[in-house]
Amino acid sequence: MDEKKFISKYLDLYKKNLFEKDVSEELIKLKKLLLKTKKLNNKIIIEGNGGSAAIASHVAVDFIKLNNIRTINFNEAELITCFANDYGYENWLAKALEYYSVKDDLVILVSSSGRSPNIIKAAQKTKELKLKLITLTGFDKNNPLKKLGDINFWVDSRAYNIIENTHLIWLLAVNDLIFGNAEYTA
Repeated sequence: MDEKKFISKYLDLYKKNLFEKDVSEELIKLKKLLLKTKKLNNKIIIEGNGGSAAIASHVAVDFIKLNNIRTINFNEAELITCFANDYGYENWLAKALEYYSVKDDLVILVSSSGRSPNIIKAAQKTKELKLKLITLTGFDKNNPLKKLGDINFWVDSRAYNIIENTHLIWLLAVNDLIFGNAEYTA
């Protein structure tokens, strides 16, 4: 393996998704939805599996800390194991949404593949509850999750780290856009 070629190709994937792809309109729409949710005194519910769950945790803390936007995720082991045991793993997130969401909450679902059954069922539950849905996916452009979102962010890659890091950058960019301090964000 030519390590320099690998690194060049790897960084080109970030360049393609972060600098050559313009997601500014979608980020501005997301900012407006976040602020509307905050104004209504509602909350953001952000969910994912694995690395995407870690993204959900990171973003939830930053939305709260910098912008005082109430944000929750469902990463508590006792909640996951209870709901997965009682309702099946593919249904636990949808069931958590059923229990925790209220009218005008905003749901953000993060899935590299856009194909995880529990995330798809959570998206379907979000639509059933008439909540706005933001999706962040990768892999195939026409993945099932992306078809369900009101605003969709898609990373053109099949590499988990490229997808997950790009998702995190986009979500934190919106957070910093709301915070609005150029010195902080520069």
